Amino acid sequence: MAEDVITTLKILIIGESGVGKSSLLLRFTEDNFDPEQTLTIGVDFKTKKLTVDGNAVKLAIWDTAGQERFRTLTPSYYRDAQGAILVFDISSYSTFAKLETWLNELDTYSTKKNIVKMIVGNKIDMENREVTREQAMAFARRHQTLYIEASAKTKHGVQAAFEELVHKIIQTPGLWESYNDNIHVGNKDHAPQSGCASYCSLT
Repeated sequence: MAEDVITTLKILIIGESGVGKSSLLLRFTEDNFDPEQTLTIGVDFKTKKLTVDGNAVKLAIWDTAGQERFRTLTPSYYRDAQGAILVFDISSYSTFAKLETWLNELDTYSTKKNIVKMIVGNKIDMENREVTREQAMAFARRHQTLYIEASAKTKHGVQAAFEELVHKIIQTPGLWESYNDNIHVGNKDHAPQSGCASYCSLT
């Protein structure tokens, strides 16, 4: 018998244009990778069911365009989001430097002040790395966010990123509403599958 979905979670994927946001979403939802992936125009939206710690949840994932001309479209999409994935390209330092701006925007428009944030260093399959793991982890600790490294191309870290984000949301009191007040939320240790998918402020 299929597991009952306990809740629907709204997840945002934000970051600069070209960092691989849509590729991460496509890999996670359809297990596919398109090297000719076109830039998102406005907002894309996909759903997927995910089971974490024995709890089945439905993810409503919003992929927002990183280009400046679409920024006026995005504020309303921050509303009621429980989780946000901020993506940068590990082979492009400029996309890492812009994370501060994206975090500020998230803080400005998010309606849930305890929204769970995860920074994802994408494209670890690239050889010309410009941002070290240590730099990224230090940034994540400073801003009290989760951190994981991934590659939409090779699949590395993609599933683990979404699982870890959902795990943290479920463990955050008051951040989500369940359809059944008697559900069991697992408190077992949750081992990340890739990179530093821990709450970096606690490491």
